Amino acid sequence: MKGAADGKRIHRAAAAGLLAPVVFVTTFAMLGWLQPAYRPNSMFVSELSIGPLGWLQIVNFIVTGALIFFFARELQLPFADRKRTRVVSVLLQIMGLCLIGSGPFITDPASLFNQHTVHGLIHGIFGAAVFSLAPVICFFVYRLFPKSARWRGWAVWTLLVCCLLVVTIGFLKTSQFPRSELYAWKGLIQRVFLVAFMAWLFGLSITILRTSSEAVLR
Repeated sequence: MKGAADGKRIHRAAAAGLLAPVVFVTTFAMLGWLQPAYRPNSMFVSELSIGPLGWLQIVNFIVTGALIFFFARELQLPFADRKRTRVVSVLLQIMGLCLIGSGPFITDPASLFNQHTVHGLIHGIFGAAVFSLAPVICFFVYRLFPKSARWRGWAVWTLLVCCLLVVTIGFLKTSQFPRSELYAWKGLIQRVFLVAFMAWLFGLSITILRTSSEAVLR
């Protein structure tokens, strides 16, 4: 009975992990298309919270954060290293809470690291936490994978995504300066980061779902 209950718990959690990236990316892509004045190449995802349809992006942040929090809290990762597994769970829960907090506190226009209002500053703090946690989470998950042929391929992809996220953060920071050649592309750079991490989370959820019936990996 306990094994069956754990299996259902893992399936529910993995389903949340699958749903979060789909909801988040699909919603901000559709909202960008529905707003003619919005320029995805040069404007951040958070700026979709501004305007008549802004409440949809606010809800998007909250729902996505709640799904990631549930995924992290309920999922029993199938690894023998319980200490690192716990660290991954806690970091993902913090990320989920930061995404939830990002919703009600609307960003300032055309700003990611330089917010001018109180609500913009709070949004910026939550956002900075999310962007900082993403590569750290990938790195810890990479360290969880055992040295086996079965998981080696996924481990390599996890490390590559981690490196991509770190590099993208550097480009994103550089793009904040109006005189930067990347300034007109800061929205696209941010999307590369977000889509890469969300695609990785989606893949991780599928992988865990497929292996949920197996014994703890050693």
